[in-house]
Amino acid sequence: MRILGLDPGLRHTGWGVVETEGTRLRFVACGTVDPQTDGSMAERLKDLHDALVEVLRTHNPDEAAVEETFLNKNPGSTLKLGHARGVVLLAPALFGLPVAEYSAKSVKQSVVGTGAATKDQIDMMVRTLLPGCNPPSADAADALAVAICHGHLAGTKRSWSAGSKDADVRAALAGGRR
Repeated sequence: MRILGLDPGLRHTGWGVVETEGTRLRFVACGTVDPQTDGSMAERLKDLHDALVEVLRTHNPDEAAVEETFLNKNPGSTLKLGHARGVVLLAPALFGLPVAEYSAKSVKQSVVGTGAATKDQIDMMVRTLLPGCNPPSADAADALAVAICHGHLAGTKRSWSAGSKDADVRAALAGGRR
């Protein structure tokens, strides 16, 4: 499965693509979208959308995962980030992809092992888990971490589902006893 991880931001949106096969991860690509900063809000959001559409067309992911927004002390900043996050959620949905959302704490726990991990720890673990990747920014490393988190959690859910289906088949063959 090919996963697109996204770390939304109005100034810098990180993206990262990984492939998973069972518990194995493989780095595909990553980068940062930097919408023009001198345009109107609408122009910046359009730049973000257009760049994400290009990433989606180029890398053809099967699923997408987005980091949830944390609340900022400045309500105006939180609102602006919400605009960017809306575009980040919408772009893969328009391509018909399922889009999962994860809190920053969940992503950090999944990749580093603690919900209080620093940016440097995330970057180091992303490079360890995905040999050959060299994220150009902390935003790209964060997006790869989101993709890794989704790969781990979605893979676990799939194996649980397969296990429960196997149990259902065994129960049916045993006359309905479980």
